[in-house]
This record gives sequence, structure tokens and C-alpha cells, in this order.
Amino acid sequence: MRAHVLRSTGEALVLEDLAQAEPQAGEVLVRVAACGVCHTDLHVIKGEVAFPTPGVLGHEISGWVEALGPGVEGLSVGDRVVGSFIMPCGTCRHCTAGNEDLCEQFFAQNRLKGRLYDGTTRLTDAAGEPVAMYSMAGLAECAVVPATGVFRLPEGIPLEQAAILGCSVFTSYGAVHNVAEVRPGDTVAVVAVGGIGLNIVQMAAAHGAERIVAVDISDDKLELARTMGATDVVNSRGRDPGEAVRALTDGHGVDVAFEAFGSAATVRTAVDLVDDGGRVVLVGIAPAGVEAPFDIARVVRRKIRILGSYGARASTDMPAVLELVAQGRIRLDDLVTDVYPFAEADRAYKDLDARRIRGRAVVVGDAARS
Repeated sequence: MRAHVLRSTGEALVLEDLAQAEPQAGEVLVRVAACGVCHTDLHVIKGEVAFPTPGVLGHEISGWVEALGPGVEGLSVGDRVVGSFIMPCGTCRHCTAGNEDLCEQFFAQNRLKGRLYDGTTRLTDAAGEPVAMYSMAGLAECAVVPATGVFRLPEGIPLEQAAILGCSVFTSYGAVHNVAEVRPGDTVAVVAVGGIGLNIVQMAAAHGAERIVAVDISDDKLELARTMGATDVVNSRGRDPGEAVRALTDGHGVDVAFEAFGSAATVRTAVDLVDDGGRVVLVGIAPAGVEAPFDIARVVRRKIRILGSYGARASTDMPAVLELVAQGRIRLDDLVTDVYPFAEADRAYKDLDARRIRGRAVVVGDAARS
């Protein structure tokens, strides 16, 4: 099969022919219809997040079940499916405690070594050398995925758009529902409204937030945030976002501020936007080693909670995400603003790096267009 391979950090993705092993016990082979273009992949490409090379990136996929490994139940060949980027092992201490977003095997085997949970990769190059897998390695014609991370897609949800459910929408659900616990009537600010931030906006709206303030430096992204449910927008390039948000909230600040970019400046901004007793939820992945100073005295005296949020719990949260989409409470059509043919995956990441992508982009497999 063909796959886009990152041979070395800082280099372009190269389209190569790879050999792919059959799915092993508890795994599913998916023919990829579409793969989302995520900033975390870009961090790996640029060497800002460590990952072994050569490797295949891409951790948001939709497609069709091509084959089932031994022991897989509840799926059939030909099913339309979506994958969650966290593919829980189901047996480690965190998974058995219901904290699949902390799965030890996922972090130790997949994120650090590019392997699945038997300690091997399913990909081999033309020279017979192993190729690392970032999650399921979705920038390829096919992908092997642990069955714990594969979900049947309800009818009526287009495969091309559904790819972003596995990270962008999944992650926003974890941040809004599990970590921030947004309730009807809450006031919310979202700092940086790219692919993740836009989903946090509409996820907060789906959870009944009364006021949702989108903060960014791009008027185009802010306008798109309005269509996703933002009640107010603030371009922080031209005004102080703290002053603007307090002016919208009777001088208090918001109940919850989400940071969705991953920089010291945006984290400081998020901390500055919350009211006394507020929650700051950090969602954006920063390059390794980035630290964010903030006013410790204010955090302590005003009982501000700073919380990290990474993904969500696949077994319980992906079904909830799919139900929200099926009900029309989460929309995908406006979120997917850029579509790239399979051969142009590298251009998609260059456009992402240059901030030319307004919402979320997907790379569409040739099979999806046939």
C-alpha cells in the first residue's frame, strides 16, 4: 500500500510503497477514506515533539473495515467506521480504572516508540525496515487499529467529514465534558480557534454555555467561530483580551477558559480571562520544553484551577460524540474547510504551518473519491 512517510524531522513527507501486516488479535484493518490534518502531527514533522523516524503520521481517520483480527466482535467487514486517536489497551491500571485517556500502553508503546501493544509496528518499508506508527498511522491507504479505537459510524454522517471526530471533536468533548464540566449557564472563553478551538466552541454551546467568547488573531477564524456558537469574538492582535472579556462579563471574567494552541503567551492569556474560582483548561500541545509563567499569587488567592486535558475516554466518549453528531448538535460541514487529495498530504501540513487553513483540513484517500 501507499503511505506518506516522514523520513527525518524537518523534511517533507514522502509517498512510498509499504508492506503492511494483517491485523493481529484484537485489531482491525481499515481502508482509509479520509485523514484529518492535526497540529500535533506538524509538531512531530518539525521536531517539536519527539517521535521515531521513519514514521507514518495521521491520527484522525474514517473509512471501511477491510479485515478483522482474531477475537474482534461487534464489527463486520464493510462497516463504515471512525477511529479515536487514543487507542486504549483496556488492561493497564488507568484503563481498568476508567481513565483510558491516560492509557500506559498507548503512551509507552505508541507515543514513545511508534508501536502497537505487542511491541511491534504493522508497517515495513521496501528495504524491510520497520516504520513507526503515530496512533494508527492514518496517512496511508490502509491502517491497522486496535479494536478499542474503532467505532461504527451512524448513517448520514459523510466519511470525508467524519475523520475529524477521532481527535478534534473527541478532544473537545474530553475538555468540555470531562475536565471543565461545563454546565448550562456557564460563561466560557476559548483562546485560539483553530481546528480544536472551533470544536470546543461548539461543544461548549452543545453543553449549554450561556456566553462563549472566542479569542484569536485571525478575523476569518473568529467569524467561523461565530457560526460554531461563539456569542462574542475578540481579536487579540488589536486589543487586550483580558479587558475585552471582563467588559463582556460585568468585570468578572469567565467561568472557564480553554487554551487550544499550546504557547506560553496563550496560556497566560487564558489564566487572565477567568473569574475568581474559575477553571483554566489547557488543551493545546506545546513544543517540548515550553513553560508558561503566570501570577502564582492570583491563582492561589482567587482559587483558580489549572487543568490539563488530553483526548478523552474512547469506550464511553466516542459513542457520546457520535450521538451528538447524529442529533445535529455538533456540525461537521462548516468545520472541514480544506480538502486535499491523497497525493498532496505534505502540502496540507505546509499550509497548516503557514496558517492558511481556516478550520480543519482532511486528506482524502483515492478510494473515497472512486
